[in-house]
Amino acid sequence: MRATNITGPVSHHGEGPVWSESWGGLRFVDLTEGDLLTLEADGSSVRRLDIGSPIAGFVRPRTNGGYIVATERGLGLSDVPDAAPTRTVELWTDPGIRMNDGTTDPSGRLYAGSMSYAEETGTATLYSVDTDLTASVVLDSVTISNGIAFSPDGSLCYYADTPTGRIDVFDNVQGVLRNRRPFVAIDEATGYPDGFTVDADGRVWVALWAGSAVHAYEPDGTLGAIVDLPVSQVSACTFGGADLRTLFITTSRQGFSPDDEPEAGSLFAVQPGVTGLPVVPFAG
Repeated sequence: MRATNITGPVSHHGEGPVWSESWGGLRFVDLTEGDLLTLEADGSSVRRLDIGSPIAGFVRPRTNGGYIVATERGLGLSDVPDAAPTRTVELWTDPGIRMNDGTTDPSGRLYAGSMSYAEETGTATLYSVDTDLTASVVLDSVTISNGIAFSPDGSLCYYADTPTGRIDVFDNVQGVLRNRRPFVAIDEATGYPDGFTVDADGRVWVALWAGSAVHAYEPDGTLGAIVDLPVSQVSACTFGGADLRTLFITTSRQGFSPDDEPEAGSLFAVQPGVTGLPVVPFAG
Protein backbone atom coordinates (compact mmCIF):
# COMPACT_ATOMS: atom_id res chain seq x y z
CA MET A 1 0.00 0.00 0.00
CA ARG A 2 1.12 3.58 -0.57
CA ALA A 3 0.69 6.65 1.65
CA THR A 4 -0.79 9.92 0.36
CA ASN A 5 0.81 13.31 0.88
CA ILE A 6 -1.85 15.41 2.67
CA THR A 7 0.01 18.67 3.46
CA GLY A 8 2.96 19.21 1.18
CA PRO A 9 6.29 20.04 2.86
CA VAL A 10 5.48 21.78 6.17
CA SER A 11 8.43 20.80 8.39
CA HIS A 12 12.19 20.60 8.29
CA HIS A 13 12.33 17.58 10.60
CA GLY A 14 8.81 16.32 11.23
CA GLU A 15 8.56 13.86 14.12
CA GLY A 16 6.44 12.56 16.98
CA PRO A 17 2.83 12.59 15.64
CA VAL A 18 0.10 12.00 18.22
CA TRP A 19 -3.70 12.22 18.04
CA SER A 20 -5.64 13.88 20.86
CA GLU A 21 -9.05 15.49 20.82
CA SER A 22 -7.77 17.82 23.55
CA TRP A 23 -5.96 19.91 20.95
CA GLY A 24 -8.24 19.18 18.02
CA GLY A 25 -6.76 16.08 16.42
CA LEU A 26 -3.27 15.47 15.08
CA ARG A 27 -0.22 17.24 16.47
CA PHE A 28 3.44 16.63 15.65
CA VAL A 29 6.76 18.42 16.08
CA ASP A 30 9.16 20.19 13.78
CA LEU A 31 11.93 18.89 15.99
CA THR A 32 14.91 21.05 15.05
CA GLU A 33 12.78 24.20 14.74
CA GLY A 34 11.32 23.93 18.24
CA ASP A 35 7.73 24.07 16.98
CA LEU A 36 4.50 22.17 17.52
CA LEU A 37 2.43 21.66 14.37
CA THR A 38 -1.31 20.93 14.57
CA LEU A 39 -3.25 19.69 11.57
CA GLU A 40 -6.16 22.02 10.90
CA ALA A 41 -9.76 20.89 10.38
CA ASP A 42 -9.38 21.15 6.59
CA GLY A 43 -6.99 18.17 6.79
CA SER A 44 -4.23 19.79 4.75
CA SER A 45 -2.94 22.92 6.48
CA VAL A 46 -1.16 23.24 9.83
CA ARG A 47 -0.84 25.85 12.53
CA ARG A 48 2.53 26.31 14.19
CA LEU A 49 3.39 27.04 17.84
CA ASP A 50 6.89 28.08 18.94
CA ILE A 51 7.62 26.44 22.32
CA GLY A 52 10.58 28.71 23.13
CA SER A 53 13.22 25.99 22.79
CA PRO A 54 15.50 25.12 19.85
CA ILE A 55 14.29 21.53 20.11
CA ALA A 56 10.78 20.07 20.38
CA GLY A 57 11.36 16.34 20.69
CA PHE A 58 7.86 14.97 21.24
CA VAL A 59 4.56 16.04 22.80
CA ARG A 60 1.81 14.40 24.82
CA PRO A 61 -1.48 15.73 26.23
CA ARG A 62 -1.87 16.09 29.99
CA THR A 63 -4.71 14.55 32.01
CA ASN A 64 -5.95 17.91 33.29
CA GLY A 65 -5.48 19.78 30.02
CA GLY A 66 -2.60 21.32 28.14
CA TYR A 67 0.46 19.33 27.14
CA ILE A 68 3.98 18.28 28.04
CA VAL A 69 6.74 18.66 25.45
CA ALA A 70 10.36 17.54 25.32
CA THR A 71 12.58 20.62 25.12
CA GLU A 72 16.29 20.66 24.29
CA ARG A 73 17.49 19.38 27.67
CA GLY A 74 14.29 18.77 29.59
CA LEU A 75 10.54 19.22 29.59
CA GLY A 76 8.04 22.04 29.21
CA LEU A 77 4.47 22.09 30.50
CA SER A 78 1.51 24.16 29.40
CA ASP A 79 -1.91 24.21 31.06
CA VAL A 80 -3.65 24.99 27.76
CA PRO A 81 -3.27 23.34 24.34
CA ASP A 82 -2.31 26.36 22.24
CA ALA A 83 0.18 28.38 24.28
CA ALA A 84 3.90 28.01 24.91
CA PRO A 85 5.02 26.20 28.07
CA THR A 86 4.89 28.24 31.27
CA ARG A 87 6.87 25.75 33.36
CA THR A 88 10.11 24.00 32.44
CA VAL A 89 12.43 21.50 34.07
CA GLU A 90 15.97 20.67 32.97
CA LEU A 91 17.07 17.03 33.17
CA TRP A 92 20.75 17.55 32.30
CA THR A 93 23.19 20.39 31.57
CA ASP A 94 25.45 18.97 28.84
CA PRO A 95 24.92 21.20 25.77
CA GLY A 96 25.99 18.39 23.46
CA ILE A 97 22.99 16.24 24.36
CA ARG A 98 19.40 16.90 23.27
CA MET A 99 15.98 15.31 23.71
CA ASN A 100 14.69 13.02 21.00
CA ASP A 101 11.67 10.68 21.25
CA GLY A 102 9.39 9.45 24.02
CA THR A 103 5.92 8.36 25.09
CA THR A 104 3.65 7.69 28.05
CA ASP A 105 3.14 4.29 29.63
CA PRO A 106 -0.30 2.85 30.50
CA SER A 107 -0.24 4.56 33.92
CA GLY A 108 0.52 8.01 32.50
CA ARG A 109 4.22 8.04 33.38
CA LEU A 110 6.51 9.63 30.77
CA TYR A 111 9.45 7.99 29.03
CA ALA A 112 11.89 10.40 27.39
CA GLY A 113 15.03 9.55 25.44
CA SER A 114 18.01 11.61 24.34
CA MET A 115 20.83 11.62 21.80
CA SER A 116 23.97 13.65 21.21
CA TYR A 117 24.01 16.27 18.47
CA ALA A 118 27.07 14.46 17.09
CA GLU A 119 25.34 11.06 17.35
CA GLU A 120 28.21 9.78 19.50
CA THR A 121 27.96 6.16 20.51
CA GLY A 122 26.76 5.43 24.04
CA THR A 123 26.22 9.04 25.16
CA ALA A 124 22.41 9.02 25.38
CA THR A 125 19.89 7.97 28.01
CA LEU A 126 16.31 6.78 28.35
CA TYR A 127 14.56 8.36 31.35
CA SER A 128 11.36 7.60 33.21
CA VAL A 129 9.60 10.74 34.45
CA ASP A 130 7.05 10.54 37.24
CA THR A 131 4.07 12.86 37.61
CA ASP A 132 6.08 15.14 39.94
CA LEU A 133 8.69 15.45 37.14
CA THR A 134 11.25 13.39 39.04
CA ALA A 135 13.39 11.61 36.45
CA SER A 136 15.08 8.21 36.79
CA VAL A 137 17.53 6.55 34.40
CA VAL A 138 16.04 3.48 32.73
CA LEU A 139 18.82 2.85 30.18
CA ASP A 140 22.22 4.47 29.81
CA SER A 141 24.90 4.01 27.12
CA VAL A 142 22.25 4.51 24.42
CA THR A 143 23.21 6.17 21.12
CA ILE A 144 19.97 7.46 19.53
CA SER A 145 17.02 6.79 21.83
CA ASN A 146 14.08 6.61 19.48
CA GLY A 147 10.69 4.88 19.22
CA ILE A 148 9.04 3.53 22.34
CA ALA A 149 5.50 2.14 22.65
CA PHE A 150 3.46 -0.33 24.67
CA SER A 151 1.38 -3.37 23.73
CA PRO A 152 -2.42 -3.10 23.95
CA ASP A 153 -2.54 -4.79 27.36
CA GLY A 154 0.46 -2.80 28.63
CA SER A 155 2.49 -5.91 29.44
CA LEU A 156 5.18 -5.27 26.81
CA CYS A 157 7.26 -2.23 25.89
CA TYR A 158 8.92 -1.94 22.49
CA TYR A 159 12.03 0.22 22.12
CA ALA A 160 14.54 1.27 19.45
CA ASP A 161 18.08 2.55 19.84
CA THR A 162 18.28 3.33 16.13
CA PRO A 163 21.91 2.43 15.27
CA THR A 164 21.42 -1.11 16.61
CA GLY A 165 19.08 -1.83 13.71
CA ARG A 166 16.73 -3.56 16.14
CA ILE A 167 13.48 -3.10 17.95
CA ASP A 168 13.79 -4.64 21.39
CA VAL A 169 10.99 -5.67 23.73
CA PHE A 170 10.76 -5.53 27.51
CA ASP A 171 8.31 -6.97 29.98
CA ASN A 172 6.52 -4.10 31.71
CA VAL A 173 6.19 -5.31 35.30
CA GLN A 174 4.31 -2.83 37.51
CA GLY A 175 5.90 0.09 35.67
CA VAL A 176 9.42 -1.39 35.59
CA LEU A 177 10.96 -2.50 32.27
CA ARG A 178 12.62 -5.91 32.56
CA ASN A 179 14.02 -8.76 30.47
CA ARG A 180 15.17 -6.83 27.39
CA ARG A 181 15.41 -8.99 24.28
CA PRO A 182 15.31 -8.55 20.49
CA PHE A 183 11.88 -8.31 18.88
CA VAL A 184 12.90 -7.76 15.27
CA ALA A 185 16.17 -7.00 13.46
CA ILE A 186 15.96 -4.72 10.43
CA ASP A 187 18.54 -5.05 7.67
CA GLU A 188 20.53 -1.86 7.14
CA ALA A 189 19.65 -1.90 3.44
CA THR A 190 15.96 -1.67 4.40
CA GLY A 191 16.38 1.37 6.65
CA TYR A 192 16.77 2.22 10.33
CA PRO A 193 14.03 1.97 12.99
CA ASP A 194 12.85 5.43 14.00
CA GLY A 195 9.50 6.30 15.61
CA PHE A 196 6.69 3.76 15.83
CA THR A 197 3.23 2.98 17.13
CA VAL A 198 1.25 -0.12 18.13
CA ASP A 199 -2.23 -0.93 16.86
CA ALA A 200 -5.12 -2.47 18.79
CA ASP A 201 -4.16 -5.97 17.63
CA GLY A 202 -0.57 -5.60 18.82
CA ARG A 203 1.19 -4.95 15.52
CA VAL A 204 4.17 -2.60 15.67
CA TRP A 205 4.18 -0.01 12.85
CA VAL A 206 7.76 1.23 12.39
CA ALA A 207 8.93 4.27 10.42
CA LEU A 208 12.12 3.40 8.55
CA TRP A 209 14.63 6.25 8.31
CA ALA A 210 16.45 6.01 4.96
CA GLY A 211 13.95 3.30 4.05
CA SER A 212 11.05 5.12 2.31
CA ALA A 213 8.54 2.97 4.19
CA VAL A 214 6.65 2.01 7.31
CA HIS A 215 6.79 -1.68 8.20
CA ALA A 216 4.16 -3.40 10.33
CA TYR A 217 5.38 -6.33 12.41
CA GLU A 218 3.01 -8.88 13.88
CA PRO A 219 3.25 -9.67 17.61
CA ASP A 220 5.45 -12.67 16.74
CA GLY A 221 7.91 -10.41 14.86
CA THR A 222 6.98 -11.42 11.31
CA LEU A 223 6.52 -8.70 8.70
CA GLY A 224 2.80 -8.22 8.09
CA ALA A 225 2.48 -5.08 5.93
CA ILE A 226 4.48 -2.40 4.15
CA VAL A 227 3.46 1.20 3.53
CA ASP A 228 5.57 2.84 0.80
CA LEU A 229 6.38 6.55 0.66
CA PRO A 230 8.02 8.69 -2.05
CA VAL A 231 10.60 10.11 0.39
CA SER A 232 13.47 8.39 2.16
CA GLN A 233 13.56 9.94 5.64
CA VAL A 234 10.42 8.48 7.20
CA SER A 235 10.53 9.49 10.85
CA ALA A 236 7.45 8.44 12.87
CA CYS A 237 3.80 7.40 12.69
CA THR A 238 0.61 7.25 14.74
CA PHE A 239 -3.02 6.30 14.32
CA GLY A 240 -5.63 9.03 14.37
CA GLY A 241 -8.95 10.23 13.09
CA ALA A 242 -12.17 9.89 15.04
CA ASP A 243 -12.06 6.11 14.62
CA LEU A 244 -8.24 5.80 14.97
CA ARG A 245 -8.06 4.07 11.58
CA THR A 246 -5.84 6.54 9.71
CA LEU A 247 -2.07 6.09 9.97
CA PHE A 248 -0.39 9.50 9.91
CA ILE A 249 3.30 9.49 8.96
CA THR A 250 5.85 12.28 9.46
CA THR A 251 8.89 12.79 7.24
CA SER A 252 12.04 14.89 7.32
CA ARG A 253 14.20 16.91 4.97
CA GLN A 254 17.07 17.17 7.46
CA GLY A 255 20.39 17.37 5.60
CA PHE A 256 18.75 17.89 2.21
CA SER A 257 19.37 20.68 -0.27
CA PRO A 258 16.32 22.62 -1.53
CA ASP A 259 16.17 20.46 -4.69
CA ASP A 260 16.33 17.10 -2.91
CA GLU A 261 13.14 15.03 -2.55
CA PRO A 262 10.56 17.82 -2.97
CA GLU A 263 7.92 15.99 -0.88
CA ALA A 264 10.21 15.46 2.12
CA GLY A 265 8.95 17.23 5.22
CA SER A 266 5.32 16.48 4.32
CA LEU A 267 2.74 14.70 6.42
CA PHE A 268 1.42 11.52 4.81
CA ALA A 269 -1.60 9.34 5.59
CA VAL A 270 -2.95 5.90 4.74
CA GLN A 271 -5.81 3.70 5.92
CA PRO A 272 -4.35 0.22 6.39
CA GLY A 273 -7.55 -1.41 7.62
CA VAL A 274 -6.66 -1.65 11.31
CA THR A 275 -7.40 0.44 14.40
CA GLY A 276 -4.88 2.23 16.59
CA LEU A 277 -4.74 2.76 20.32
CA PRO A 278 -5.79 6.02 22.01
CA VAL A 279 -3.03 8.15 23.47
CA VAL A 280 -2.46 7.95 27.22
CA PRO A 281 -2.14 11.49 28.64
CA PHE A 282 0.71 12.37 30.97
CA ALA A 283 -0.74 12.19 34.46
CA GLY A 284 1.20 15.18 35.81
